[in-house]
Amino acid sequence: MLPEDAPDPRLQQARRLELMPIPIMGLAPQASLEDPDLVGIQYGQDSLGYNEMSASITYTLWRNPADRADPINLAELDEQTRRSIEDVPPWPRPAWLVEGVQRMRYPQLWDAVRTTWHRDTSERSSPSRVLAEHMNHVLINRYRREWLGGIAWDRYAGDSRGRPANRAVAVWIDGVEVQGVEIDTDPLVYGVAASLGGGGVLTAVLPRDELGFIRIEFAKRP
Repeated sequence: MLPEDAPDPRLQQARRLELMPIPIMGLAPQASLEDPDLVGIQYGQDSLGYNEMSASITYTLWRNPADRADPINLAELDEQTRRSIEDVPPWPRPAWLVEGVQRMRYPQLWDAVRTTWHRDTSERSSPSRVLAEHMNHVLINRYRREWLGGIAWDRYAGDSRGRPANRAVAVWIDGVEVQGVEIDTDPLVYGVAASLGGGGVLTAVLPRDELGFIRIEFAKRP
């Protein structure tokens, strides 16, 4: 049980994000998306210091942002999740925890946009490889029941129609069109990636069912 004055973990995350050598990217601001400051951070180290870092942003999706009370905005919840939201304990909780519980009522674009930095250039740092790893991560953690399994890097070699997985595509970043790659062969999610320079790669893995509510453009996160 957390005390009512327990610190918001997002404050510590913000301090860790200052270690990122390149700007953190997100989806361009748009009415259908809310950034609740949920950023996942991963990093690797060797004898020379940090050799890779990534920051992943989760968004709340509003299918009808003009009327947030519209039932279309609600997520489909299983019984266990619904009980965890509705069962309010008799003791006070931190405001940030209550906010997080209530946010569970709405669809989340989990780890939707990831900024990855590698100190050294290698096959692992290519946009295609970084995107495949990001997509694999999302499928395993959020679509376990629907996903047939396998390793994304093998699975996305192409599809049954001979269409290549990593196709060239235009990507808009900070209002500038750059060359990127996409993985558009999965029935559950759509993936896109582009180089950022300075050892950075931008990747996005988005639920295919929600693409109609999302403008796929990117910008530096404030």
